[in-house]
Amino acid sequence: MDRERNRKLGNRYLTTLALAALGFVSCKDKEKPVEEVKPELAIVEPKKNIEFGFNLDDYVVKRDTVKSGESFGQILERNKIGYPQIFHIAEKAKEAYDIARFFQKGKPYTILCSKDSLELPKTFIYQPSLEDYVVINFETKDSIQAYKSKKPIKYVEKIATGVINSSISETLDEQGISPVLTNILADNIYAWTIDFRRLQKGDRFKVIYTDKYIDDSIYVGVHDVKASYFEHNTEPFYAFRYETDSVKGIVDYFNDDAKTLRRAFLKAPVKFSRISSRYNLKRRIAVYGYKVKPHKGTDFAAPIGTPIMATASGTVTKSSYTRGNGNYVKIRHNGTYETQYLHMQKRNVKPGDYVKQGDVIGSVGMTGYTGGPHVCYRFWVNGRQVDPFKQKLPAAKPIPDSLKSKYLDFIKPIKYRLDNTNFRPQKIEDSQTNQPVITQATS
Repeated sequence: MDRERNRKLGNRYLTTLALAALGFVSCKDKEKPVEEVKPELAIVEPKKNIEFGFNLDDYVVKRDTVKSGESFGQILERNKIGYPQIFHIAEKAKEAYDIARFFQKGKPYTILCSKDSLELPKTFIYQPSLEDYVVINFETKDSIQAYKSKKPIKYVEKIATGVINSSISETLDEQGISPVLTNILADNIYAWTIDFRRLQKGDRFKVIYTDKYIDDSIYVGVHDVKASYFEHNTEPFYAFRYETDSVKGIVDYFNDDAKTLRRAFLKAPVKFSRISSRYNLKRRIAVYGYKVKPHKGTDFAAPIGTPIMATASGTVTKSSYTRGNGNYVKIRHNGTYETQYLHMQKRNVKPGDYVKQGDVIGSVGMTGYTGGPHVCYRFWVNGRQVDPFKQKLPAAKPIPDSLKSKYLDFIKPIKYRLDNTNFRPQKIEDSQTNQPVITQATS
């Protein structure tokens, strides 16, 4: 009994000693001064205001645009520079850019002045375009420097998709995309395969394109189109941009089978017009007593002044006027094909001129026998007038066989990206409420 009691007392004693020891350590730790750890602060340097290669914070900056009739000399004189020095500056600047000659109304300029009470001009910067600028540095009279340079350009790749409700331009406009993209698709890529005047409701597209920015913030438009997919009347049309000659810089668009989209002839001589009268050998006209009066051309109605393009490259054989044709131009493209363009307001070419496909040869008018503004487009094959829309016209030069396998490898990841991109929801009008309804179109 006593032994058990002694054992319990011994355990309590040991426990008390242990707690005392812990308390001693704890107190000792509390008494020890704690060193304050101060966080290291990062040094934030002020961002420099750099433009045109200068730190603008070092100058008094004056910006303006060239006014009508204003000269380079007048601007400098107004900013405290005398004419002897102005002449010297202009002469020296000619080595890089004849600013006195190419000074244009509306173009922006910047003057960097000394940061003191005198604010004397040190550098003049002229911008003939958004990208280009000319620097004339005259900080000292004896060392005038003049040079041309470009602002930093940034290219941003984007993808746009859509389903046609009325027109492609309206579809892209709803997304805030530049109308330039419409023109590239209609005039450069699909001009030979899709008639953009006759798109169907429900046609859809995907486009991988590049936007261009200056100084990372100024949007200057669509730079180019890398690839596109257009589904017209349920038929798919792929287009991939590919360089076939790196030395000459020849670039064209080809489909997913390495075939060119280009044809020897454009489908129409004017953009975004409508066909008001087709080729018809049995046409009857009321004004002639409903007698048969063949129409051997295709009429494209368009506003007066609309540019008329050569549908293929060739040599102008006629540029003249007759009572019936009005102002007209005729072009021989080769030993087989000729085209003619009637009722022009103005002719821009003369016999013997060589024109390339897409060159503007005149403008739409109402000269000759015509009831409204249009261009009558006539087409000859081996000296006989025919309906151009019923001809099997030749394709342009195909991609070389030596590049075909390389091309197919090149487009593989791009096509995969197109195929795996969903179409943007289609916006249509509800027939009952006439309110916009969103329907998801899937790929």
